[in-house]
Amino acid sequence: MSKSTESTTVEAVENEATTSSIQHTPTLLQSYLKTLRVPTMWREASTVARQIAEHDGSYELYLQQLAELEVQQRKAGAIARRLKQAQFPVNKEVGDFDFTAVPKLNKKRMVDLAQCNFINLRSNIIFNGPPGTGKTHLAIALGREACRRGYKAKFFTASGLANLYREAREERQILKLEKQIQKLDVIIMDELGYIPLDRQGAEHLFGFFSQCYEQVSLVVTTNLPFVDWPQIFANDQRMTGALLDRLTHHVHIIAIDGDSFRLKANIKNKKAATGTKPAKASKAPSTANTGNANAKPNQPRKGAIPPSK
Repeated sequence: MSKSTESTTVEAVENEATTSSIQHTPTLLQSYLKTLRVPTMWREASTVARQIAEHDGSYELYLQQLAELEVQQRKAGAIARRLKQAQFPVNKEVGDFDFTAVPKLNKKRMVDLAQCNFINLRSNIIFNGPPGTGKTHLAIALGREACRRGYKAKFFTASGLANLYREAREERQILKLEKQIQKLDVIIMDELGYIPLDRQGAEHLFGFFSQCYEQVSLVVTTNLPFVDWPQIFANDQRMTGALLDRLTHHVHIIAIDGDSFRLKANIKNKKAATGTKPAKASKAPSTANTGNANAKPNQPRKGAIPPSK
């Protein structure tokens, strides 16, 4: 660009800036905000300006409120993206968990873990207990809270992750998969132990746990005590021992004992269904409602139609 052309361009910008400072041009302001890629400020500029004018607010307050709306919208959008990328199968929160049904579970401890400090420490969490006791609920709840706090999370079932490794190996994409895993902050692995793994699947998960050691936090749910873990990993005692050594180095072990929530809900629903008709039948008038204290229990009410013989 020649000096004459550069001088002309600078002069044009200065003239435009001078003109806009003398007279507010909504179209020009919207154009600037769109160019700066601040869509919330672009949408809310007129509304906030009207609100500020009604309260005789300053220019600084106007700019501050617009910037605040933009930041809030960007944070909300980032959280939504992280939640979507995590691929949680259902929406579960710690606040929705029925702690009264599992009195031995320390609620304060769960609330503390939901602060997600364990992720900064690269620690792991293992939920252990029988099926239906809320392990997956709590694991997903911690993962969702991590997403809201700016961490990248991902949900897998143990068998699904083993299959993902198998497919990556067949397509020679193991390194790509491992790079994707290394970019995460916390991984939720659900249902470890429900389906035994073959030798190859066991080796894949062993490699996964080794890769995550002190790099990515893990939240694992399992229905098996540690002593039974060899049956998950092709009955290989040495591999299982090495895996547990890594997994439990920095770990919070949370045992959940109790009856299945699903089983209890099913029994409750059945009782409610079978108890509906008798409840209605019990509303039939009794001798206590006739006003005759001397009436016999089986005596028909006055005016009642006698049964046919």
